[in-house]
Amino acid sequence: MLNKRLKSLVSAFVLGAFAFSLPMTADAKRIHDKKTTTKTEARQYSKKAKTKKVERVNSKDVSESSKVDSILSQETTPQTILDPISEINSARYPAYSPDYSQEVSTPQTVSVYDTSISGTPLATQEQCVKYLLEHNPYPNLAVSAEEIVAYYYEEGAREGIRPDVAFAQALKETGFFKYGGDVIPEQNNYCGLGTTGGGVKGEFFATPQMGVRAHIQHLLAYSSTRRPLTPIIDPRYDLVRNAYGSQILGDWQDLNGRWAVPGKYYGQEILSMFKAILAQ
Repeated sequence: MLNKRLKSLVSAFVLGAFAFSLPMTADAKRIHDKKTTTKTEARQYSKKAKTKKVERVNSKDVSESSKVDSILSQETTPQTILDPISEINSARYPAYSPDYSQEVSTPQTVSVYDTSISGTPLATQEQCVKYLLEHNPYPNLAVSAEEIVAYYYEEGAREGIRPDVAFAQALKETGFFKYGGDVIPEQNNYCGLGTTGGGVKGEFFATPQMGVRAHIQHLLAYSSTRRPLTPIIDPRYDLVRNAYGSQILGDWQDLNGRWAVPGKYYGQEILSMFKAILAQ
């Protein structure tokens, strides 16, 4: 009898010890772990927060896209804005509505020390031609030296831009029409419109006169709020106007770091060439 009780006690002790030694499963621990439940709720909250963040980002993208669409809807030509990055940058500025009732009133240039972009010529067409041919007897142009100069005086006079200084800028940009950089003569691009280096050729224009017109229009975009009197063919005209709004750059030195980068003395170098033209 004693042996039976002893056996029973031993059996119970062994079974109890075995049951106590069984490992608790991971599922069971997660079910009863309050900290784990809190973590689960936190993950759900984080997921909702991320969803809201994505919605906010998408809403911002739509807003930015709407600004760009607004700029594009005001274009006068289909090629006004070409660079997607520039489109977004220009969309940060309010679109400018110029006063079309303004009449062209060109200030008279009377001094060689006048640094204004707008004005009348001091140099003659003959002086411009002579200065060009002295530095390059065979300019790489589709027209004669006399014709290209005449285009600058015609287009400049129409828009109130000083043609002799604009021509000096063309000489600087093209290396006296020798080229040698990214722009090629066939582009009729005399001011580096659209070229940024590294093989980017920039804009092409159908004729030399259209190339001159685009150059003058681009100068007008910087120096006046009045739109050109001829249809806009400068693809970057509206980019400049939308960026500057009612502000203008009145002097050639104001183009430093804007027309050319870094271009620290860009405007001064143009004016120096202009004075050399006058010395002919």
